[in-house]
Amino acid sequence: MHSKTLLTALSGLALVSAQVPLINGTISGPIVPGTTGRLGDAEITENNPVGVVYQAILPNRNTSDIRGYIAGTANSNGTGVQFNINFFGFPSAALGPFMYHIHDQPIPSNGNCTAALAHQDPYIRGEIPPCDPTQPQTCQVGDLSGKHGNITSNPFQTTYLDLYTSTESGLGSFFGNRSIVIHTSNATRLNCANFTLVAGNATGAAPQPTITGAFTGGASAQFVSFGAVAAGLLAFVLL
Repeated sequence: MHSKTLLTALSGLALVSAQVPLINGTISGPIVPGTTGRLGDAEITENNPVGVVYQAILPNRNTSDIRGYIAGTANSNGTGVQFNINFFGFPSAALGPFMYHIHDQPIPSNGNCTAALAHQDPYIRGEIPPCDPTQPQTCQVGDLSGKHGNITSNPFQTTYLDLYTSTESGLGSFFGNRSIVIHTSNATRLNCANFTLVAGNATGAAPQPTITGAFTGGASAQFVSFGAVAAGLLAFVLL
């Protein structure tokens, strides 16, 4: 197994690997079973701080009607992260299926989704070939739609446990200092938002992106009541 220290130090190399050419203008292509990262398969995250909740709320944009939120909290036993997602306002289904991923960098104050760079990928897998959802440990950590399914309905609401993301800051698998980006099927970025801590206390090292870069704030967003989100998440994981 690779140490957490090694993963954190080397995960920045993922951005170099992930900036790969698209296949016929899309990131679609044949799944190659067993494809994994240069640092091996993703490890299941354990001892995640329970009660810590990170949420990203999609902002109002003149260029997109997509709105909603994604929130994540540690599973009740500290293993993996329980995500609760509610997205709506998607454009024509002809542009789908829509994808969503955790990206390595936060969104700057100007709201430029491109600044998020590539997917969160501490094991340096890259985007091609596509993720095999039957072997989620071989996928990029941030490839949520690859592991758990694309957006195929409007609105899109789902809840699931992801074993490879973490609420413990300082790790390459930590998502709380990163961003969520929604794409069309040809990888065009439609909307994006930063994760922020909305409940609990962050533990561990100060959150730092895997690639250094200035962050001056987040895009403005219409607030979605966190109380209902947190209550739903915690009720689910305590079942």
